[in-house]
Amino acid sequence: MVTVVALEGSSYRRPGVRMLIREDGKMTGAVSGGCVEKEILRQSATVFKSGIAKVMMYDGRYRLGCEGILYILIEPFLLNETFLTEFNRTIKERTAFSIISYFQKEESSDASFGSVIFFENGTHFPLSEGFEKTSEENKIETFTQRLKPSLKLIIIGAEHDSVQLCALAALNGWEVIIVAPEDDARTLENFPGALDVINSRAQNFDYKNIDEETAVILMTHSFTKDLQFLKELLEREIKYIGILGPVKRREQLFQKIIEDSPDVNPLSFEKIHAPAGINIGAETPQEIAVSIISEILAVFRGQTVFQLKERNGRIHS
Repeated sequence: MVTVVALEGSSYRRPGVRMLIREDGKMTGAVSGGCVEKEILRQSATVFKSGIAKVMMYDGRYRLGCEGILYILIEPFLLNETFLTEFNRTIKERTAFSIISYFQKEESSDASFGSVIFFENGTHFPLSEGFEKTSEENKIETFTQRLKPSLKLIIIGAEHDSVQLCALAALNGWEVIIVAPEDDARTLENFPGALDVINSRAQNFDYKNIDEETAVILMTHSFTKDLQFLKELLEREIKYIGILGPVKRREQLFQKIIEDSPDVNPLSFEKIHAPAGINIGAETPQEIAVSIISEILAVFRGQTVFQLKERNGRIHS
């Protein structure tokens, strides 16, 4: 396991980015734009041989022009059934977990370097069997990262544009659930990247599938079906509800909800994004998917959408 645990200056990626290296040299993920990985692979050979974690420094000021020094922890990652069971349960139940990495800002190998994963049920696992708990005299630094569940996208609708949105969301590492009509015969094979296809009407859908890291997009292409789902969704705490279609259709939906439910809280409409997406001139289903995904990311990351060239200062605060 390779982790950027500290950074001085600026870099393409920030602390917390990770990658995996197998003993046969195959790498999964990256910690930079691609220039650092070759050196990491070379230095990982000693970690595989000794079983002891090490810290390497990479000075991008002279090599990449990024004006930053990366401190990179390379450590053995030994899996066992107990850890895998707990990890898979955590992913399935969509609960957070934390990783604390112990290191020093100098190039060296030490058994007191390494990471420990802490699960919310109180269990914890060091990544390496050779990891030794550090003492305060060692002046060990720590990097702590809390990893929340991945974003989940519930796509209500199963037409061709849902396929494109599903594929792009899955490519971003999101969990995607397709909600199709009850009589729809399409399966997971029709929606590459989806986690599940649920055939359900609005009244029967299990809204427990929605948590604080879930976005919902209505794209049934049916006014009645969108209206039925929207009435149910407004009663739940949801950070993002998107609706496909023009402004006129949005106003018709809102008006109908107010007519049917005069006591509806007007503030509940603020979480609705309709038309869904940001203004990038999208035309095709693929481009519309880019627009919608971008808006969802901005909402969940608490960002205002604008061109980065208009930003003063660093990209990442």
